[in-house]
Amino acid sequence: MPATALTARALLLDMDGTLVNSDAVVERCWRRWALRQGLDPETALKVVHGRQGYATMAVLLPDRPVEQNYADNRAMLAEETADTEGVVPVGGAGAFMDAITALPHALVTSADRALAEARMTAAELRMPDLRITAESVGASKPDPEGFLKGAAALGFDPADCIVFEDSEAGIAAGRAAGMRVVGVGPRAAAFSPDALVADLTQIRVEATADGSIVLHIAA
Repeated sequence: MPATALTARALLLDMDGTLVNSDAVVERCWRRWALRQGLDPETALKVVHGRQGYATMAVLLPDRPVEQNYADNRAMLAEETADTEGVVPVGGAGAFMDAITALPHALVTSADRALAEARMTAAELRMPDLRITAESVGASKPDPEGFLKGAAALGFDPADCIVFEDSEAGIAAGRAAGMRVVGVGPRAAAFSPDALVADLTQIRVEATADGSIVLHIAA
């Protein structure tokens, strides 16, 4: 995509794949789970990103009792929280988070509070004051609930918010919320976000006198 600029009043940030590269942990944990279920791990990994675990399990095993998915999800969250080996910041994430410290923004993640804290800490990234985590919503991405709650908590209309996302489910959730989406990383490229960056080094943040946020996006 060519160099461009997007203007917003608030930013809503996914975590995994957007601020934090946790692919190594996700793949380890979900491969083990898939093998225990007799599933092809590669097939499972195509749908895990962006969703809460129980929602992924429902896609992969549609006839399975939902109570079993919730139980497995609790175990998966504990396993992922304990495993931070290979968790690193996405390129430019530290500088980006520093640049938006005083600007309206929120984390909107499918992780629960404990997992979000573990991964942001492992990646040495500042945790936003406002966090919409798995405990905050009744529906997983691609449902827009999390992004809509983030916008409401910040006090802005959805149309005035920009979402940062890497996954199909997350980009769909941002669109369903009526927001523009900056796609981050290679997964996002297939889902036609409003702008696409390889990582956050391609973003320069400008705060204007009227309170707007201008995102200058390098080609």
